[in-house]
Amino acid sequence: MEAIRRAAEELYGPRLITLAVFGSVGRGAAGPDSDVDLLVIARELPYGRMARVSEFRKVEELLAEESDPTISDLSGRLSPVIKTPEEAEAGSPLFLDMLDDAELLIDRGGFFRDRLERLRRRLEELGSRRIRQGDRWYWDLKPDYHPGEVFEL
Repeated sequence: MEAIRRAAEELYGPRLITLAVFGSVGRGAAGPDSDVDLLVIARELPYGRMARVSEFRKVEELLAEESDPTISDLSGRLSPVIKTPEEAEAGSPLFLDMLDDAELLIDRGGFFRDRLERLRRRLEELGSRRIRQGDRWYWDLKPDYHPGEVFEL
């Protein structure tokens, strides 16, 4: 994770606000073929997903150049979600998955930690529950929901 952090800092510099790993790696349950789910929050990103992924390839290139094969092997397994601070503030259902298992590698000013904490408080207000079924889980966001009712996270 340290090599990923260094590569992201090299690419984004002061534009980088948050770098988080989540999913199976964040939970500590990754297998040998697991991808590495990353959240990147940065300023002044190019417009559009493909342009952002194209810019992110520099991180993969930097990792591929590492002499340690366990690090250079990561370059093809990165799965980034790349957002501006404004997009992160607007929220995402993906953030529900990050409440318990995101590992913040960089979080300038506690930006994403604060965003997650606001989401956590809102879920508590709604009485939301994370329900496990075997090795899977889902959210019951508002257990007392009535058809036609509108609510926001």
